[in-house]
Amino acid sequence: MKIDKAEARQTGIQLLKYGVIGVLNTLITLVVFYLLNTRLEWSYGISNVIGYVLGVINSFLWNRNWVFKTKKDFKREFVLFVCGFLLCLALQLLVSWILLEGLGWKNLPNDIIPFFPMEKAGQNIVMILAMVVYTLANYAYNRFVTFRPDDQPTK
Repeated sequence: MKIDKAEARQTGIQLLKYGVIGVLNTLITLVVFYLLNTRLEWSYGISNVIGYVLGVINSFLWNRNWVFKTKKDFKREFVLFVCGFLLCLALQLLVSWILLEGLGWKNLPNDIIPFFPMEKAGQNIVMILAMVVYTLANYAYNRFVTFRPDDQPTK
């Protein structure tokens, strides 16, 4: 299998853009949560859901128009996007459960990273690993399913 340099470059640029959008979504979610929960004193659950929904909508719009640049059926892509989000979230939760419960990483010592001791080190390490799994899986899903190029065959 020969790797096309132009396609590899395009994929790298897409991944970088995808990461930028991910950071932006996180900021939107956190700011909305803070404003609703802390400033307006709305409940944690409602504030969290509204923040997350706005982050997902933002993510869809930016990914559709800037990262993958598609102009196909908006409703179809949105439904696929939400399905991908839910599927990848389930994968992230499964990976977290396997590492925390199955492999016992929740019991890692707090000083496992000598220069950076922390409370609940295992949970924090697993969260980072699970976020990487989610991000890569979600990027692949959106590239090959939600925002699939016209010249790419469906299976």
